Amino acid sequence: MDAMVSSRDGAEHGGDPTVRVLLVDDEALMRAGLRLMIDGAHGIEVTGEAADGAAALEQIRTSDPDVVLMDIRMPRLTGLEALQELQRSASTARVVMLTAFDTDEFLLRALRAGAVSFLLKDSPPEEVVQAVLDAAADRPRFSPEVLARLVRLAGGAAPQGEEAADGAAPAARTEEEVPAPEGITGREWEVARLVARGLANQEVGETLFMSVATVKTHLGRLYHKLQVTNRVQLAIRVLELGG
Repeated sequence: MDAMVSSRDGAEHGGDPTVRVLLVDDEALMRAGLRLMIDGAHGIEVTGEAADGAAALEQIRTSDPDVVLMDIRMPRLTGLEALQELQRSASTARVVMLTAFDTDEFLLRALRAGAVSFLLKDSPPEEVVQAVLDAAADRPRFSPEVLARLVRLAGGAAPQGEEAADGAAPAARTEEEVPAPEGITGREWEVARLVARGLANQEVGETLFMSVATVKTHLGRLYHKLQVTNRVQLAIRVLELGG
């Protein structure tokens, strides 16, 4: 999926495109804190709030935000249920799960349901701001604790020298070559493994000596064949397949 930052706001005033954000949390104090934290930072505009998943879905349908900061545990409709419903819709909003609960079950369910990133509620303000900006560009970001947990679940190891401090996607195992799964071409599998290591399209292209357009073509085919919708889900699927 190509990078998406709204151009309908800000551009008409000659400034940078504005990232429009919806805050979803059942605690009013938490929403107020998030608004103070990100509203107006680096072109971010908070355009709405919702206290549960059902209200969030309604606001997403009417206001079409670029990014949704979503809690997991909420009344009426949980964040995970809202996320699953959102994936069945035509919405292009990216979802960042922001929660105090970082259990393995919540993490994997959120990412498999289409969340771009997963942050803890005690994340520093600059990390939340960066996660919003990254989500608008379809780049995953995780709290260091969450990334370490994800790498452990996948059976991999954190990048040497970098650990998880930069919040990048987990690195795939590279000790041995793993044959491409049935239905996936060798070239597609090379692209998939590099994406699972956290490389951007440009970096994948440079590594494999192909254009960014060709990388995107391979990604589109991989999304379809592996039944995933974003790079995080693709990375998880690659790791599950032994890549």
